[in-house]
Formats: sequence, C-alpha cells, structure tokens
Amino acid sequence: MHQLLPRLATPPGKWILPAIAMCALAGCGADVPPAPPADAAVAQRQAQAFVEAIKPRNENRPVIAIVALNEGTEITDFLLTHAVLRRADIADVQAVAPRAGRVSLYPALQVEVTQDLASFDLAHPSGADYVIVPAMSDRNNAAITTWLKQQAERGARIIGVCAGALVVANAGLLDHRRFTTHWFYRDELTENHPDAQYVPHQRYVVDDNVATTTGITASVPTMLALIEAIGGRDKAQSLAAEFGVESWTPVHDSSLFGLNFSRGLSFILNKLAFWRNEQWRVDVVEGMDDIALAFTADAWSRTGHIEVNAAAPAPVKLRSGITLLPDSPATGELAVLPLTANLNPMQQLDRTLCEIDARFGAARSEWVRMELEYPGQPDCDVERLSKIDR
Repeated sequence: MHQLLPRLATPPGKWILPAIAMCALAGCGADVPPAPPADAAVAQRQAQAFVEAIKPRNENRPVIAIVALNEGTEITDFLLTHAVLRRADIADVQAVAPRAGRVSLYPALQVEVTQDLASFDLAHPSGADYVIVPAMSDRNNAAITTWLKQQAERGARIIGVCAGALVVANAGLLDHRRFTTHWFYRDELTENHPDAQYVPHQRYVVDDNVATTTGITASVPTMLALIEAIGGRDKAQSLAAEFGVESWTPVHDSSLFGLNFSRGLSFILNKLAFWRNEQWRVDVVEGMDDIALAFTADAWSRTGHIEVNAAAPAPVKLRSGITLLPDSPATGELAVLPLTANLNPMQQLDRTLCEIDARFGAARSEWVRMELEYPGQPDCDVERLSKIDR
C-alpha cells in the first residue's frame, strides 16, 4: 500500500485494488478533526516564525541541493522546487542524484541530472546550506539517507517535500521532531517513527533544522517562504504574483484530505475501466516553463487513464536549465497534452483540473486534487475560462 501514489498512473496490479479497498473501509487519512476558524493574524505569525527559523546562518550566497533518486522521483516535487528557486536567483541551486545521468520522474517524464552526490561533496566539502528532498519511489535508498545524515551533521537545513518526509524520517532526522507530510503517508510515518509528532492543519512545519510539507502542491508556498527567508519579502511577493499565488502562509485544513468509502469506491470503479487508457504527447521546446509542465503532466497522469510522453527530436533544456529527455521523437500520432501558453502556473493547474472534470467526471477530478493535496477549488465556468484564454 505504501507505493500507492507513485503507481497510480500505471495499469491496475494485484495490490492496488485491495489497498484502496482497505483504505476506503478504514478511512485512510480521514481521522483529522476540522481546522479551527481562520485567523489571518495567527497565519501570518506562523508564516513569519517559519521564515525566521530557516533564514541563512551566514551572509554568503546559500547553496541549495535538490536531491533526486535516479529510479523514481516525483515530478512536481522536483521540477517545481528546482524551477522556483532557480527563478528567484537568491542561491546557488544544484540538482544532485546518486548517479549522474537519467532520472525517471513519476508519474511522467524524465530528466538529466549532471551531478552525483560524490561530485557535490567534492565541490562543497562543508555541505549545502539547504537540501530539498522530494518524494521518491524508494524511501530507504541507502546512498540518499546516508548522504542526508551527513548533510544534516554539517549544518544543512533539510526540507522534505510531500512524501519526501519519509525519506527524511528514514535518515533518522525526524525522531523527536514535529512534522507534516502527504495525508496518505502520515499513518505510515508515525507508525514507523513513533517519536515523531504529526502536526495537522499546516502546509509546512519546521522543527530545528528540519522542515516538512503536506502533499505535492505545498511545494509552492514552502518555496515562497524559503525565498522570503533568503531573499526578502519583496522577492517572494514578486514571484508569488508571477505564479498566481495570493498567500503562502502555512494555513491548511488537513481534514479535507483523506480516503473515505465513496472516494475509494470511485477510484476502484474508475481504475477497472482500463480500456480507456490513452497515450498523450507533450511537444517540449527550449525554454518551456517547468512549473506549468510539471503540474499538467502530473495531474493528467494521476487520472490513471493518461500516459504522458515527452516528444522531441533531442534533449531539451527547460526554463530552469534542467534537461528534459524525450520519450519518443516528435510525432503527430498521439493526442497532445493541453497546455495554454498565457496562463500562470496556478491558472494552468486549475484549468487542467477543470478539463479532467469535463473528460472523466467530478469524482476523478476530486481524486487528482486529493493526490496533489490541492486546497484550491477551481472555477470551471466555461465562459470564464474562455476569457482567460484570450
């Protein structure tokens, strides 16, 4: 059951339906009481406390390492954090992996990471200032957990994004610390690490030198908070406006995210309709926006019915500078992933969820929103969307 989220875009296997059925009957992730009434002043104090806790310890330009597992790293957790931090230009941002070369992203696409862990250590013997840890298909990879321990011992702040919190926990870095994580994994983490204390209703949490976030889309407010800590409020505000984000406080209602019987049954019935699976292509070009691409490919793939392939005659550098590796040469035989050029990333995500609703129904759109742990409520009014397109 612990591999559920990384594999939802694959055809149903022997373990998937029983796992979903068990969660549906048990109410997986649904045992959190509702959040207290919203209080803007409290939210702002919580956000400021996080910013103060993760400010740089020295005046040098920080080094931020975003670590990836070659065999499987969550697409939005990796591409979005890398792109947002590179765009902010407030730190030396480097992608690293156990081996230099291909990194398979899930549930779609693949990139090239040119620096391995050993090379990073040679270049930065005193360690990184910050290490971003996305969700990974193997949360016990010895090379990564050992490296994270070493980075923490050298003073790095470790930020576990989404189920990346489990990687951080398996490195021994959440013992006796407060944490949050994706709703699906919080029971697993607390069972395996009973000394860690789960904090509900917070999209990001910091305890000493370790921070964690809720599900995938929490990487947006968390990275804006990190940018504020390093580069100041104005820098974070400028990027927030560019991305379509009004606020990046940690306010979150965790009780809205969980698997009840209705959602579980809907997933099972939808998953059994395997004949509806399709292959789509995304025509990748130089300078393509990493964030919008990640959101769109991630969301459509998580419907369980769409497989997204990158089509290009050769590797392509995205806007952040990371190289996307094509799955196939450019071809007109496959349906094209819908991307709207003039939308900011959050508008693109909302539009994608509306398109999923129109194609597969409200239950499937809600499931994707659950997986992304996205608190937004997209307005799918056709007339409004057509005005955005213009």
